[in-house]
Formats: sequence, C-alpha cells, structure tokens
Amino acid sequence: MSAPRPVSAAEAAALLRPVDRLGVPLGPGQPKALLHALGSRDDWEDLAVFGALLVDLFPVFAKPGVRLRSGFFGPAERALHAAGHAVEFVPADFRRFAEIAERFAPRVVATAAAPPDAEGFLSLSLHAGATVREIHAAARDPERVLVVETSPHFPRTLGLGEEHPHRIALEDVDVWIEGDARPTELPDKPPGPTEQAIAEHVAAFIPPDATLQTGIGSIPNAVVALLAEAAGGEYGVHSEMFTTGLMRLHEAGRVVNRKGIFDGISITTFAMGDRSLYDWLDGNESVRFLPVDVVNDPAVIARNRDMISINGALTIDLLGQVVADSLGGVQHSGIGGHEDFLAGAGLIAEGRSLLCLPSTATVDGAAHSRIVAELSPGSIVTSPRHQVDVVVTEHGAAEIAGRTVAERAHALAEIAAPEERDALRAAAREIAARGILAR
Repeated sequence: MSAPRPVSAAEAAALLRPVDRLGVPLGPGQPKALLHALGSRDDWEDLAVFGALLVDLFPVFAKPGVRLRSGFFGPAERALHAAGHAVEFVPADFRRFAEIAERFAPRVVATAAAPPDAEGFLSLSLHAGATVREIHAAARDPERVLVVETSPHFPRTLGLGEEHPHRIALEDVDVWIEGDARPTELPDKPPGPTEQAIAEHVAAFIPPDATLQTGIGSIPNAVVALLAEAAGGEYGVHSEMFTTGLMRLHEAGRVVNRKGIFDGISITTFAMGDRSLYDWLDGNESVRFLPVDVVNDPAVIARNRDMISINGALTIDLLGQVVADSLGGVQHSGIGGHEDFLAGAGLIAEGRSLLCLPSTATVDGAAHSRIVAELSPGSIVTSPRHQVDVVVTEHGAAEIAGRTVAERAHALAEIAAPEERDALRAAAREIAARGILAR
C-alpha cells in the first residue's frame, strides 16, 4: 500500500454517512479538527459515537440525529447532557472499554497521533487506552475506515516491543488529516491545607520501594510532591494516567522502576498534564504506553512490588460503600480505573489502596459531611464495601479492610469532620447493635 495524501478535516468529515458509527479514544486521543468539522454538517440521521472524556465542547454532539455514548463524563459531557442533548453514560471499568468498543463495531475509527517519523510510522502519542485493537482492526478491514489526525504539537511516545508498538504505519491509514491541533492541557491545581493534610496521611502508607498509581487532582499531586521532596525513596510507576506530578517524581530522581514487572520503565495508558509534560514525554524511553486492558488488568497490577493505589471519592457511608462518580444520582465523571486498581492492589498482602476525600463539601454555602451514616436514596455505588482498604481525610486514615461492620463504622466516624462525629458515632453504635441483635 502507498501512503494516503493528506486531506482537510472537512474532507474527512464528509466521508461519514448520515447513518454511521464512529469510535474515538478517551480524552487526549481525540482528533479535535475532525470532531469540530463534523459539527458543520446538518444531515445527520443517526450518527452514533462511542468515546469518553471529551476534551472540547464539540458542536456535533448538539446536533439532531447525533448520539454520544460516553464511558467517562467530563465538563463537556455534563454540559451537553444538562442541555438535553443525546449524551448517555456507559457504566464500565476502563479496562472493559476495549470489549465495549469492539461490540459497538464502529465503521469509522478516528484518533489523534504524532506526525510520521523517518520510517513512516505514526505514534499514538498521549493515548493507548481501549482503542488500540479497533485502530488496527479498522486498518485491516476494507469495509471500515481508519482516520488519523496528526499534529506537530503531539509528542512521539513509545510502546513496548512488537506486541504493544503504540504506533500505526502511515500506509495502513485510510484517511490522513495533517492538522495543527494542540493537546488539551490540564494544569496542576495547587493543593490547599486540606489536600496537604490528606497527602501527609497518605505518605505514611507508602514504603520507599512502592509502585505507585495516582489518579487526577490536587490530592495525588500533593502526594507525589511530598515524595519528590522527601529524602530517600526509589519508586515504580504503574498508573493508568501519567501526570505532570509523576513527571516531577521522575525529575527528582525518585523513580527507578524495580517493580518485578516491566522493570526499568514507567507504565501508563494515557497522559494528561501541562505542556512541560508533553515536551518531556516526546521520545522519552522511560515511559511506555500500553493498552488499558493490560495496564488496568488486576492480575497485572498485582504483580507489581508494594502496589499503592491513590484515588478519590465523593461520599462514603459507614458501611464502606463508596460513591466516586455521581452526585445525587446524576452522572458526574466515570468509573475509570477506580475498581481496577482497588481490585489489583487488594490481590497482594503488601498492596494498599487509598481512597482520599475531604471530610466535607460545600453546597450552596453550607458544609456537608462526605462521610455519612447511610447513602441517600438514588445514590450510585462505585465501589462495594468489600473492595475498600483505607479511607483518608484531612483528619486521619481509617483502615477498614478486614474489620467487622461495627469496627469499620466506628473507624470512619473518627475521620469525619469534628462537628459531625457525635452523630456518626451514634449511627455507628446503631450499626453495631443491629449486628449483635441479628445473631
């Protein structure tokens, strides 16, 4: 095959049919120019799109006849959904997105990539995720269309060996958009006193040779900043998302990656951060991008030495049930790798999974406890009680794995906001009494 000639985003958008199925990656893997160009068409009859975490408010998703099936809500999905457009949530762990994408069977698969290298290969840049198999399947199938949008602003990142090359040959691409889009930046939010206090409690659980997984936000950033500044520590990284904070840990010389699996390299499936991160990742052999069904496989996670998983939550009740992706029964974000890493870290005795949350949230100017006696009606549980290991607030850490129902209720009450503790202690005593009476 010969390499395709570059076309404009508008020319590529014209190739989709009024009734069609389109698959795009999560977040930083999305082809921005193509998605914007699709919004200039008004002839959609039934365009179904599967993706996750939109990085822009693409007008196409406000068009009649267009449906978005999203595996992870961000600000754009929330805004589109609130405005009444056809945006629906697909509940799934991130590692299961690959199977969902395959079942969705998009005729057109589109992705962002770095420009061709000297050998004619396009690095998949900031995202491997769940679309790798579908990208290569579309390239092989004459009945399907593979669209790749390149930009010089996207770093050339690396996979691992022939099994996970993290690239596609230009000659295998059906439609090539030679674009100029910039990857969406995710600036670090400086931690406040609450986040700093949580980070200090978390740091006490991290041994000096731990393998780290960190989620998004100011609390994980505060944790890795503490580790970068502290004396000692030779860490590994196995994290679905690679952040600016993890780059700082590398720069501080604290990452050696003696993990027992994928030694010598940090493992991730997508990256989001500021421009300095993207520049640092360009050609960097110390970080490798693998498909999410490898990175987030609990059995693979459990092979890492001293696996420490650090994630967030929105609400937890005294039984240990966690709400992490919805507010008042309304979808807010997504399950992502939350359950994957709780399960993986929980498979090994030395593994720990830490769920971090401020003890209160401010709603309409009033403080509300995030640790509650019981979840409100309509709440959607992200993680069941038996998966939870350690819960951390600014007031301390509650180790609840292996504890009785009554013990965990009392432990959680003690890390709530001081003004909430008496009521929660009373609720914990009621839970304990129910357990005794039930015998």
